Amino acid sequence: MHIVIVDPSRVVLKVVSGILTPQGHKVYAFTDSREALVFLSDNEAVDALITSLETTPISGLELCWQARLVAEARRPLYIIAMSSLHNVRNLGEALDSGADDFISKPPSAEELQARLRAAQRLTALQRDLIRMAETDPLTGLLNRRAFGTRIGEAVERLGPHGALSLVLVDIDHFKAINDAHGHDVGDLAIQAVAGEIARDGGVAGRLGGEEFGLLLPGQDAIAATEIAQGLRQRCQALIVKAPRAPVRLTCSLGISEWSEGETVDGLMKRADIALYDAKATGRNCVVTSRTDFVLAKTG
Repeated sequence: MHIVIVDPSRVVLKVVSGILTPQGHKVYAFTDSREALVFLSDNEAVDALITSLETTPISGLELCWQARLVAEARRPLYIIAMSSLHNVRNLGEALDSGADDFISKPPSAEELQARLRAAQRLTALQRDLIRMAETDPLTGLLNRRAFGTRIGEAVERLGPHGALSLVLVDIDHFKAINDAHGHDVGDLAIQAVAGEIARDGGVAGRLGGEEFGLLLPGQDAIAATEIAQGLRQRCQALIVKAPRAPVRLTCSLGISEWSEGETVDGLMKRADIALYDAKATGRNCVVTSRTDFVLAKTG
C-alpha cells in the first residue's frame, strides 16, 4: 500500500515507518498536516492515511475530514486515527470525522499490520466496485456518467490559458452492420473501435450504442484534429471477422475545443453538432466546431 503517516513526533514517524517499510509498503511521513493533505490530494496512488489526532496546523480530526472529502466516491482511502489517549470520546470523534479505524499510539507491530491487512481487503473491494460502476462492460472504457465526470474535473483543472478538446466518434451505418451480420458482429465492431480510441492517450468513454468520446487535456483543436484524423484512418483499416464475410467500417468524428467561460454541456453540444455535420457531409470524415471545416478524406 501507499501510506501517508502524520505525527508531530519524528520518533513516532520513524517507529511506524520501521514497522511498515519491511512489509513492502511505500511510506510517506509528515510532521506538518497541511503538507500531508496537499501530498495526499496530488497523489491518487495513496490508499491509506495514518494520522495522529495531535497534529498541526490542521488538527487530526480535521485532517480525517478533509482527507475523506478528497477521496470522495471514486478513490479508495482507508484512514486510521491514532492517539496516546485511547478513550471512547476520541474514538467516537475520529470515526465521526471520517476515520475508518482507531489505534493507540505508539502502535504495536502486530496490531498495525493486522489492521492494514484489513485495510487492503477493503480498499481492494472498493476499487473493484468503483471500476464496475464507472466502466462500460462491453469495451472496458468509461461509461457515459464517468466520462462526463472526467470532463468536469478536467475543466476545473484548466488554467486561464489551458487547452482542452473533445472528440466524439460514431460508427457509420452501424445499424446496417447489425442487420446484415447480427449483434454479435456489431459488438465486435464496437470493441474494435474502442480499442483504437483507447490508443490515443486521452480519456476514452463509450457514450452509448456506437458513439464514443475522447477527451484530450492539453490539446487544442489543431492537435485534436490530427489525432482524430489518425483515429479515423485506423478505424477505416479495421477488418471485423464475421461468418458471412469480413466487415469493414468507417467512423465520423466531431471536435470541439474548450472556450473559457463555456459550460461542459456547451462543449459537448458543439462536438455533437460537429459530429452531425460530419455525418451529413458524407461520413468517414472529421469536422471541428471551431472552424466548421470539413477535412478531406484520406485513404
